[in-house]
Amino acid sequence: MQVPLSVRAVAAPTPEDLRAAQRLIAANLAPTPVDAGAGTAQDPTLKLESVQPTGSFKVRGALAALAVAPPATRVVTASAGNHALGVAFAAKALGRAATVVVAENASSAKVGRLRRWGVDLVQTGSSYDDAEAYARELAVGGAHYISAYNDPHVIAGQSTIGRELDRQLDGPLTVVCGVGGGGLAAGLGLWAANRPQTRVVGVEAAASRAVSAAVAAGRQVPVAVDVTIADGMAGNIEFGSVTVDLVARYVDDLVTVTEAEILSALCYLAAERGHIAEGAGAAAVAALIAGKITPHGRVVAVVSGRNITLPAVASVLAEHHPIR
Repeated sequence: MQVPLSVRAVAAPTPEDLRAAQRLIAANLAPTPVDAGAGTAQDPTLKLESVQPTGSFKVRGALAALAVAPPATRVVTASAGNHALGVAFAAKALGRAATVVVAENASSAKVGRLRRWGVDLVQTGSSYDDAEAYARELAVGGAHYISAYNDPHVIAGQSTIGRELDRQLDGPLTVVCGVGGGGLAAGLGLWAANRPQTRVVGVEAAASRAVSAAVAAGRQVPVAVDVTIADGMAGNIEFGSVTVDLVARYVDDLVTVTEAEILSALCYLAAERGHIAEGAGAAAVAALIAGKITPHGRVVAVVSGRNITLPAVASVLAEHHPIR
């Protein structure tokens, strides 16, 4: 029997949350590199979160959230895969017990890595929405629930990407990132609000537009979610998610990309820049090379993750990258 789930009251990160996350991430993770490129829309600077130890930026928010979770309490989370990997890493680093819930059809690349981390893994349902509902049911029994996006400390952790960019790049910036639940865009937006001449643009897959629909409506609204290679950005968002207000207030624009545009970006990253990315990880680049963003200053695309199987990469390149 399904447990009715209430709307959770989640606060935005405080300035101290942001500072604490910065200290924690600086102490536990090396800054990710930038691949400078030309800094233009067609040849953007790349912030390579794909080189994180878990293969994704999600480890930042996971570390920040687990560090402040109630001691001696098991944490539980739901994920398309990358946040789960981040929680597994953070649990091992901080000596915490964690249960992660993913859909039965979650990316095999991500599930395989989760099993190697030795985390308590639960697979249920056929979508991120199913996994999130089940994880929240588990938390009703006394575990501490950590959302992949609707959590002030997760958002604060993601904001630390911007703090690294402060030291890596000067001058006006347009920072472009993928949007699933909105945690990354919200964190970068909070950072950019205090950095002159800095814009943040969020990119959704056309197959899954939960955040832009919520921003347009002024509240969370259910949306249809289609199959997408950007599985890390697919799914609805929790009712009352704090990311909706933060994105509406601090993110300058939201755009969408098609499956064909994401595939083109995967090919560009691999063949032209030498970087492997998963679908969600390439979304920012997809919007740029498709001409959907008007840049101001240097353009930075966050390559947010690399967790894709090698056969999938080979298939994309074989089918979508022209021989030159």
